[in-house]
Amino acid sequence: METTNTTRWKARYWVYLMLFLLTTINYLDRVVLSVGAGPIAADLHVDKIQLGYLFSSFLWGYALFLIPIGLLVDRFGARSVTAISMTVWSLATMLTGAASSALGVLMARIVMGAGEASCYPSAASIIRDWAPSRERGVAMTALNSGAYFGPALGALALSWLVSTAGWRWSFAICGAIGFIWIAVWLLFFKSPEHSKWIREEERETILRERETAEQTDSDNASIGLGGLLRERTMWAQMLTQGCNVYTQYLFLTWLPNYLQTERGMTLLGSGTAMAIPYLGSIFISMALGFLSDSTLDPAAVEKGRRRRLVGAVMSAGAVIVFIPLVSNVWAVLGLITVALGAASAGIALNVALLGDLLRTRRDIGRAVALQFTGGNIFGFFAPIVTGYIVQATGHFSAAIIAAGIIFLVGAMSSWFLTWKPIGAHAAGMATEAAAAGRRIS
Repeated sequence: METTNTTRWKARYWVYLMLFLLTTINYLDRVVLSVGAGPIAADLHVDKIQLGYLFSSFLWGYALFLIPIGLLVDRFGARSVTAISMTVWSLATMLTGAASSALGVLMARIVMGAGEASCYPSAASIIRDWAPSRERGVAMTALNSGAYFGPALGALALSWLVSTAGWRWSFAICGAIGFIWIAVWLLFFKSPEHSKWIREEERETILRERETAEQTDSDNASIGLGGLLRERTMWAQMLTQGCNVYTQYLFLTWLPNYLQTERGMTLLGSGTAMAIPYLGSIFISMALGFLSDSTLDPAAVEKGRRRRLVGAVMSAGAVIVFIPLVSNVWAVLGLITVALGAASAGIALNVALLGDLLRTRRDIGRAVALQFTGGNIFGFFAPIVTGYIVQATGHFSAAIIAAGIIFLVGAMSSWFLTWKPIGAHAAGMATEAAAAGRRIS
């Protein structure tokens, strides 16, 4: 434990804050298209199905580049890869607002998705470096809370901006904010070993406690991409993540349109209403992150017992199946808040669980990239499938019920398929080699 006053703001909290702002900025842009769907559809002459493809197009570049960028993070480090990727994202975001056709928007959003692909692989690597193992749940939920604060802020601010200045200016402003974040990032961020603004006692705490006992001697061990794909637990992690991301993208892309078409709200009204569940989900997610860390000792972390809470929160998210039965809009927003809180916590805690189970530290970037590839394959289908269902049935009921069932599938995956550590054999060999080296010396 640290010897300094525990109430003092610690240097690593600034790192968590920067990661929170990273996801906040990234998700600000994602909500521009959903908040401005009406004006964009009118300007570019697109129907519901075409709108679904525009919503989804971001994920094409995102999913395609996750694994390559995860490999780059492991090879070159998170600092430079994140800065370059965010530069691409910011430029593409600004170009989206300059597009003169639906095809132009689609192409810009594909590039924007490619630029954002570094977000979670880089952040997971940074958290693995900066967060004591007992603090991973809180660090990951702080990071992922930005993915919900961004839409909440966007729903309030961007719905007003779209209604007053138009959707094009909204994209331009989001891109400019990204460049500001990059400047601060490059100025201040380095690894804890090389950061000059961190107190020595905190540096020692981080370096001592960031790995579990089985991970300490495996810094040089790696099973590579092929080895990860041969691990059943890795596939279960991808499935669990996908079931969370499906619901996340269903609401991220279609919630304003749902509130406008089925609940009779105006553009500004739907933006305000959308902010409520997103803000509420942040508190739910952070509370579950603290619960996860406070109830798990190092031995439980090492054994992957975080899976229990992952499955429990996803089961709670399945309450959205009752939305079609509810007429009161406040009750609907309450159920959506629970679902989004479950998705947020489920995503964050599942990434933390991956960090708990992964025995080979050098594989963290590619492992999280694989995890989010699985997640975004599901996310890719969420807006498209929803568009077809709504076009065919004229309402959202079947799409929302399907999302609730998918939540339960993810809970089963976490509970019953994530029992074995990842890369244990390679880590064991590295530990034996390290022990042998110590005996010789």
